[in-house]
Amino acid sequence: MAVSPCLSVNDQKKHWWLSNRKVVDKYIKDARSLIATHEQSEIVSALNLLDAALAISPRIEVALELKARSLLYLRRFKDVADLLQDYIPSLKMSGDDSGSVSSDNSSQHLSRERIKLLPSNNSSSDSPGRDPSFKCFSISELKKKVMAGLWKNCEKEGQWRCLVLGQACCHLGLMEDAMVLLQTGKRLASAAFRRESVCRSDDSFSFPNSITTLDISSATAPPSMPPRNPTFFSESENISQLLSHIKLLIRRRTAAIAALDAGLFSEAIRHFSKIVDGRRPAPQSFLAECYMQRAFAYKAAGRIAESISDCNKTLALDPTCIQALDTRASLLETIRCLPDCLHDLEHLKLLYNTILRDRKLPGPAWKRHYVRYREIPGKLCALTTKIQQLKQRVASGETGNVDYYALIGLRRGCSRSELDRAHLLLCLRHKPDKATNFIERCEFADERDLDSIKDRAKMSALLLYRLLQKGYSSVMSTIMDEEAAEKQRKKASAALQAAQAAAIQVQQTQHSNPKPEHEASPVSSCNNKSKNTTTNSNTNVFQGVFCRDLTVVGNLLSQVGFNRPLTVKYEALSC
Repeated sequence: MAVSPCLSVNDQKKHWWLSNRKVVDKYIKDARSLIATHEQSEIVSALNLLDAALAISPRIEVALELKARSLLYLRRFKDVADLLQDYIPSLKMSGDDSGSVSSDNSSQHLSRERIKLLPSNNSSSDSPGRDPSFKCFSISELKKKVMAGLWKNCEKEGQWRCLVLGQACCHLGLMEDAMVLLQTGKRLASAAFRRESVCRSDDSFSFPNSITTLDISSATAPPSMPPRNPTFFSESENISQLLSHIKLLIRRRTAAIAALDAGLFSEAIRHFSKIVDGRRPAPQSFLAECYMQRAFAYKAAGRIAESISDCNKTLALDPTCIQALDTRASLLETIRCLPDCLHDLEHLKLLYNTILRDRKLPGPAWKRHYVRYREIPGKLCALTTKIQQLKQRVASGETGNVDYYALIGLRRGCSRSELDRAHLLLCLRHKPDKATNFIERCEFADERDLDSIKDRAKMSALLLYRLLQKGYSSVMSTIMDEEAAEKQRKKASAALQAAQAAAIQVQQTQHSNPKPEHEASPVSSCNNKSKNTTTNSNTNVFQGVFCRDLTVVGNLLSQVGFNRPLTVKYEALSC
């Protein structure tokens, strides 16, 4: 009896499915045994096996969970986010917002996404312009519904997505997403644990056996062996500690941004400093964002050197930060350091051109940006005009007129002690040897970027330190010139005052002792002699109080008109 070709095809499909299922199960079993060794090289080999299993069966849940947890154990947080990016809340919200914004062009997209299906039993033929045997729908709408269904089925399929993705988002700096995911995963895990504990009797009670990279041997153990109990509680405790740390960072950042918006710049700087100088390391992108916000606060408070330093740290952690480049360029333009400002603007222009060439913002899809793609062409045109203006200013010779007073944070006419104090504080803060100290309080998403971050931080700190030293020398020379000019002015004023005092004394002396030419009496000779004795203070003619008083009485008598000469023996008056 001949076999129908339809049955043979079904048998082949069934055989292919069974054989692939066995291969997938073998790959997963080998991957579990490799993960249980807790060695990185073995876990990398397990990842290769899991990739092969997912290539055969992309929707198998166990392989996805093992792969995600293995990547998390290897601290490859970006790969975890790329694997599960459809479940990131902020990315879903941005997708919904972009869909609502582009509602004007929805008709064009729908016209491309119409799919014709087989006729249904309840198909209506009320539309005259269409074929009633076909039905159309949109693929984008179907995708949204499917993703929503998958999100709702997360509680049934496994809450591991929320927990694993929440930890990865925390290490990537997506704090709000991490808090939402970890709280959801913790709630789902607690609900599943309660349901399992209610369903079991007292004799058969056991803890849930969740698959983790730290205790994967419990999943590979035979059924007769009881599962390890501390697995669930250790993971729950870690999640609780991580959640408390995330909430603390979010509270501090919220308070700092509120103070910055209210104009309380010192308060905002204090809150941001608590985050960046905390005892527990913070994620790399989160620290870069906090440094950028603190740079805004420093700029508003007039502390330009500190603001430039925070921009340098932001660019060391994230070289594609548009806000940091723009802020540092504006600060350098404020102090009229035009060559460095022009260098930053050229770098920003290159970044804009790269974005327009790639038709997307730099970084992965889940990275948070504070600029939209549609704003880039306008910003590029304005930036090109500004670069041309700065080049004209540099060509006209404005490169040497740097405002070092604003850089150091001093007023014009400050004293040498004020300059020394401000320079000492700036050197202690921005010394190139201490340029990489902030890296110790940073948790990196990829340790391979550590060397490049250190190099960028050292280079930018060295440029700022040289600028500060040049400013100190310039301001010190100005202060020394002012001090020398002040000394000259003091000497000139002292000489002028002495000359004026001498002239006044001479005038007073001449007024008190006139010289009449027609009188030649002994009294006049006596007056002349007394006048000579008063002008020459160093002579020893009159010594003693009595003799001086007697001479004054004689002068007064002669001035009044008593012209009777008084016989005075000067030999007897000498004491």
